[in-house]
Amino acid sequence: MVQEKNLKAMSGYPMIALAIACLAAFIVLAIMEMPLAGIPFMFAFPFLVRGVFIVNPNEAKVLTLFGKYVGTVKDNGLLWVNPFYLRQSISLRARNLNGQTLKVNDKVGNPIDIAAVIVWNVTDTAKATFEVSDYNQFVSIQSEAAVRHLAGSCPYDNFEDDHAIITLRGGGDAVNELLVNELDARLAQAGIRVSEARISHLAYATEIAGAMLQRQQATAIISARKQIVEGAVGMVEMALAKLSEKNIVHLDEERKAAMVSNLLVVLCGDRNVQPIVNTGTLYN
Repeated sequence: MVQEKNLKAMSGYPMIALAIACLAAFIVLAIMEMPLAGIPFMFAFPFLVRGVFIVNPNEAKVLTLFGKYVGTVKDNGLLWVNPFYLRQSISLRARNLNGQTLKVNDKVGNPIDIAAVIVWNVTDTAKATFEVSDYNQFVSIQSEAAVRHLAGSCPYDNFEDDHAIITLRGGGDAVNELLVNELDARLAQAGIRVSEARISHLAYATEIAGAMLQRQQATAIISARKQIVEGAVGMVEMALAKLSEKNIVHLDEERKAAMVSNLLVVLCGDRNVQPIVNTGTLYN
């Protein structure tokens, strides 16, 4: 495996000045009709100019000599190296990968649509250049594989897996951390570091979205009903206790049962209750 080596390049300004001086000397000797004396200067000029290059901020130049990796120049500015070195530019800037929406199965087999946004950058120029054929394509393919693996490792929610600690819908930062770790492990071979990865789209697949929505609605209704019933029972208990404490009315067991039934209907009903005036007694 190729390891990155930092190479210190010479400043390009003295070499530019020397190249201009060689060109001027060649012209002067040509004017003085001494062309043979100017031949060395004629060959020195392109040799010096060929070695000059520019490195922009957050950019690197990977240098090779006859197929052998020499080093990487990360210093910025106008620089000069051996003119026989081949130079390849690599950006060190952070990049965004907006992944396409994938249709996969979650841990319990439900088809879902999922997509992720990934922020990455090159940290090892040697690996990015020589360990993979195209590191941009490598990032794209491995990112898709990581998202698929994440979706298959976690359930969409805990409706069908009550023991799930992390779910795709409710996992939040924990899911994002799992995705970052998965991507770092896959992309380390290419010298790529993932600084952030987040789920940008998550939904049930179209063919089951309607059924899953009904299930979620039913679960929400059951949960709400449970709280309503618990509150209603507490209010009935309080009402009976207050009536008995203040000795407002004496209720036998049958009257208590009727009162409890009426109060529960009032408190738990979906619609407004229509009152009925009883002019007789409970027994007539």
